Amino acid sequence: MAFPKRLRRLGQVGLGGAILLFAVTVSTTNGCATFGSFSMASRSQRMGQNPGYRDGTFHNHVETSVMQAGALDAAREWWSGRQEREPRVPLPLYANTVTDLGTPPSTGLRITWMGHSTTLVELDGARILTDPHWSKRASPSSAVGPHRFHPPVMELEKLGKLDAVVISHDHYDHLDMETVQRLAATGTRFFVGLGVGTHFEKWGIPANQVTELEWWQEVTLTNGVRLISTPARHFSGRFLFRNNTLWTSWSMVGPQHRVYFSGDTGMGPDMAEIGEKLGPFDVTMLEIGQYHPSWGDIHLGPAGALEAHKALRGRTLLPVHWCTFELGLHGWAEPAEDLFNLAPGVFVDLMTPMLGQPAEPGATAPRTPWWRTVGGR
Repeated sequence: MAFPKRLRRLGQVGLGGAILLFAVTVSTTNGCATFGSFSMASRSQRMGQNPGYRDGTFHNHVETSVMQAGALDAAREWWSGRQEREPRVPLPLYANTVTDLGTPPSTGLRITWMGHSTTLVELDGARILTDPHWSKRASPSSAVGPHRFHPPVMELEKLGKLDAVVISHDHYDHLDMETVQRLAATGTRFFVGLGVGTHFEKWGIPANQVTELEWWQEVTLTNGVRLISTPARHFSGRFLFRNNTLWTSWSMVGPQHRVYFSGDTGMGPDMAEIGEKLGPFDVTMLEIGQYHPSWGDIHLGPAGALEAHKALRGRTLLPVHWCTFELGLHGWAEPAEDLFNLAPGVFVDLMTPMLGQPAEPGATAPRTPWWRTVGGR
């Protein structure tokens, strides 16, 4: 009986290889700076006053398991699964991103999905970037870890002026040190969950560029757009410590339009509360990929995204958190395919732009399964 490919590779590595791999990983973390800060002492008083912070960590509003029953099956699937977890050919990228972004959105709302959870939201005159990631890997190391399936859809420096960058939590596929440092050099303002600012301090970013918010706290940008930190059901941590920084979703409320960005989250009662207080949302940007049934408390997946969209009182759903990194156990396009097949049955309007394609919700929004053209079925 032939051993699965991943198991054979592990056996070939051996203990010495594993030690070497660890050494390479640590030596390519920019002096361990990418791990961020481990000390939250400077935030201890504020954390102690947070109702969700106890016993030294943040907690979700409902009991949450990072790994549910079925973990052993998930491990077997990781070793032996035959899913096409990476595309076999280069993914198509929209060719006119920079040109299109040079003209303001005609409706006042436009979203450009850059891949994974990175989007540029143009909302009532504000330009907001979510979870920016321009690096090659979603990893503390520049040499090992999940690598991008596609190059960035545009050069970071061509984004133009940003009114805000929002960070949902500090996992490596959502908070990338190199990208943050490049953006910070332009004077960009960052809005993050409580405690995440300690990483920014470690990376030399001025404190006046970083605002830490707790759930239901908000700021108003100069053009009248409100950024509200809203609850999410997930966890945090970049190295040995878990849940010592706050994870969050973001609601963006302008004079004319409203957008919800999930970050990483599982389904929970918070969704209905957010929808009641801040909805209806013109667009919900919900994570659909990098999921597994045993991770059901902390990730939505396609079916969960449809449920969350309804609870949030969303009008158009833009799927995110798929197509850029292999972080789950499914085929690379499986989440989008499943969502595309499920949505008509529950009468949900999907917006499925290509990577880098600026899209305005409405009659002309892109709704075709472009991933099928590269065999992603």
